[in-house]
Amino acid sequence: MGNNRRVAWGIAIAIFGAALAAFTGAAAEAPFSKAQPVGYYRMMLGDIEVTALLDGLAPVPVGNLLRNTTPLELEKALARNFLKDPVAMSVNGYLINTGTKLVLVDAGGGKFYGRILGKLVDNLKAAGYQPEQVDEVYITHMHADHVGGLMAGDKLAFPNAIVRADKREAAYWLGETNMDAAAQDDKNSFKQAMESVNPYIAAGRFKTFDGDSDLVPGVRARASYGHTPGHTTYVVESKGEKMALWGDLMHVGAVQFAQPSVTMRYDTDAATAIIVRKESYQDASAKAYWIAAAHLPFPGIGHLRADDSGYVFVPANYAPAQ
Repeated sequence: MGNNRRVAWGIAIAIFGAALAAFTGAAAEAPFSKAQPVGYYRMMLGDIEVTALLDGLAPVPVGNLLRNTTPLELEKALARNFLKDPVAMSVNGYLINTGTKLVLVDAGGGKFYGRILGKLVDNLKAAGYQPEQVDEVYITHMHADHVGGLMAGDKLAFPNAIVRADKREAAYWLGETNMDAAAQDDKNSFKQAMESVNPYIAAGRFKTFDGDSDLVPGVRARASYGHTPGHTTYVVESKGEKMALWGDLMHVGAVQFAQPSVTMRYDTDAATAIIVRKESYQDASAKAYWIAAAHLPFPGIGHLRADDSGYVFVPANYAPAQ
């Protein structure tokens, strides 16, 4: 009996060991999950809910686009932030629920960037909303990565929304005369703006405003011309809390926070863009309010702190909205 028990125990241990090895091997050989994470981040600003929506990430050759810097300065700035050129740049939009109005700031790139962008509506749905619920869409400026998502094929992506932008922005991008006068490489930007916005005009769902304007309670437009003729930032305030949605006031945080004078090839008035950027940096750091930008790493929300070498961006500490 003793020998039989020892044999039985030996067999049992061998079977268990083989099963454990098989289980361990199976776990190690599990296929990679290539599913992308859901691209939304929600926080409360007083009584207002702000949801960041990721439209996608694009590899951007910033060395070809940034001005007022040298290749060596650029390389060092990127290296300090553990980056190399090209930089994977987020395209962010922001959904603002005031309690009475649902407002989207920028609509992403839609179809204009293939499969790289165009995920904003899917992430809006994942965040618990439907595009039909959006009351208003505020455009910071009419570059394609901000207005392309206004259309879903030949349909309005936000069929019940009023689209709003500064009147200078509309006059510049939606005019055939300006497109005809533009350099050949820039003409497509005008065509994309018209293709995205004109259907809302035809449907009677587009309105302009003139510079600094109150739009809905808790949200106002603030002129920040320079990157484009009517570039606008949007300020959200509730219960003493404030967030400035900067759009393309700046692009590459790893470079332009330390060097605010670095400009972008697509700035229509680079000198004015520098002035506006420096004023905005100083105000945000001095008053310690939230900022959010279209091309900062998602969700693009945080604070700005001044230091001896310029400014430092401090991203929001991750915390689910209560």
